[in-house]
Amino acid sequence: MTEGRTALFGGTFNPIHYGHLRAAEEVREVLGLRRVVFVPSCFPPLKSEDLAEAAHRLEMTRMAVEGNPFFEVSDMECRRGGRSYTVDTLEELKRASPSSEPLFILGVDAFLDMPNWHRPERLMELCDFVVVNRPPHRIEELSRSPYLREAGRSGLMHLSSGRWVLGLNCTPIAISASDIRWRLRNNLSIRYLLPESVESYIISNRLYIPKTPTGDR
Repeated sequence: MTEGRTALFGGTFNPIHYGHLRAAEEVREVLGLRRVVFVPSCFPPLKSEDLAEAAHRLEMTRMAVEGNPFFEVSDMECRRGGRSYTVDTLEELKRASPSSEPLFILGVDAFLDMPNWHRPERLMELCDFVVVNRPPHRIEELSRSPYLREAGRSGLMHLSSGRWVLGLNCTPIAISASDIRWRLRNNLSIRYLLPESVESYIISNRLYIPKTPTGDR
C-alpha cells in the first residue's frame, strides 16, 4: 500500500530541525517510500509570528536534506507565491500527474487543526495521510478528529472520504521551531537542535534576531 510511493512533507520549516528530519526518515524507512519531498510554504495562512522569508526557509531546508538520497525539496509553494494552501498544492500535483498517489506527512497537532485549513473536505479527498506523534501530542489523540470514520488495525484509520490515515509513533524528539527562535532572541545556543549548516545560515543571515531600532539618538 505504501511501498515505492512518494510522500510530501509540508510546513513552514521556520526553521527546519532534527525533529522534522528524523520523523521523515523513520516514515520513509517504515513505509518503504521511494522519496520524501519537503515543501516549504511561502506564506502560511495560520502562522505569521517570527516568520523568516520564504527564500530563507527554502534554502535552509535544502541545506538540511543534503546527503540523504531519499529526500528532496520542492519550491512549488514558494514559486506560486501568496498564501500557501495544501489543497492547492495537491490539486496542482494532480493536474500535472493524474495517476500519482502521494502521501502527506504531518504531525498530530496539525491534523487535529485541519478543520481550520482551507477547503479541508476537498483536501481529504486528494491524498492519504501519515500522521506522526509530536511531543507532547500522541497518536491516540487522533480519535478527536471529526474526519475519522473508523479505526482499523495497526494504526490505520479510515476517513469519511474513503481515504485513510496511518498513525506512526516515531522517536519522540521534543524540539520545536518556536523554542529555537526563542533561544535566538535570547542569545542562547541552538547547537545540536538542527544541522550545523542550518545553524550557520541562521547566524550569518541574522534570522529570528530582533532588529536594532534605528532613528535619532
